[in-house]
Amino acid sequence: MSDQLAEALLRYTNTHPGESPFMTPIDGVAILRSDRPKPPTPMISKPALCIVAQGAKWATFGGNKLVYQAGQALLIGVEAPSIGRVVAASPDAPCLVLAIELDLAVMRSVADEMAEPPPRAETTSAGIFVTDFDGPLADCALRLVRLIDTPQAIPVLRPLILREICYWLLTGAQGADVAALTLKNGPSQRIIDAINWLRSRFRQTIRIEELAEMAQMSPSAFHRHFKALTSMTPLQYQKQLRLLEARRLMISYAASVETASFEVGYESASQFSREYARMFGTSPRRDVTAMHRALRVDELETARASADGVH
Repeated sequence: MSDQLAEALLRYTNTHPGESPFMTPIDGVAILRSDRPKPPTPMISKPALCIVAQGAKWATFGGNKLVYQAGQALLIGVEAPSIGRVVAASPDAPCLVLAIELDLAVMRSVADEMAEPPPRAETTSAGIFVTDFDGPLADCALRLVRLIDTPQAIPVLRPLILREICYWLLTGAQGADVAALTLKNGPSQRIIDAINWLRSRFRQTIRIEELAEMAQMSPSAFHRHFKALTSMTPLQYQKQLRLLEARRLMISYAASVETASFEVGYESASQFSREYARMFGTSPRRDVTAMHRALRVDELETARASADGVH
């Protein structure tokens, strides 16, 4: 089934102009393609199911490194800072990933309608993990991609296939972990509510006590549940949000190191530079220069490929 999915993704990316990520006509479904291994890329990962049809990738969330390859999928149940890397790809066998946005409200609706409720995890579950992708789940993914060829069917069948994907995730080997994300007033949902609050206020100084009160937990319980769900502490989460936003400002808007650091909530540019180097492995200025150089190379390669296609 992975071969069929890889063939479908390859055909789509070969026949549609542009570059990865390829946004399909199906809302919330994108195709990621890499023709060569790529350096680590920092990002904010949103709830999604990332299915590898060909090649291999890894992603780190806090101190947790997850490797996933053809026949596996990365399930991200909670929005979190991450660093990802394509590790197996070539022009002859590009890395192909089908990324499907996950709607936890739909997942909750499916769980509520099940005759037998999904099993409950005994402890706080990880909100991000790798799962095997085969059987009914692989069939759903292939049918979802094939909808692209019948656009009139997309609005009718897309919601049904996405609900079916939720069902198989809830009844699969890690159904308990998935189910924990759907409980309306469970610890995972309360942590997710606190994360959403933190995401909108990451520039501000935060107090763990305030977040814990919001989640109706003691500070120690909140800290424990937060780290189990995201693989990082609340302060690490906030720090990575700040550094990622500062990086975006410097790369996309040519903000200076000082401007970017103050914009995201740092009072000291030197402290910002130290923490930036620890996260990205180099100073802000060197990182931005290298990123701009890489973007220029990608632009030249894209232009060369387009010219080759014309001739």
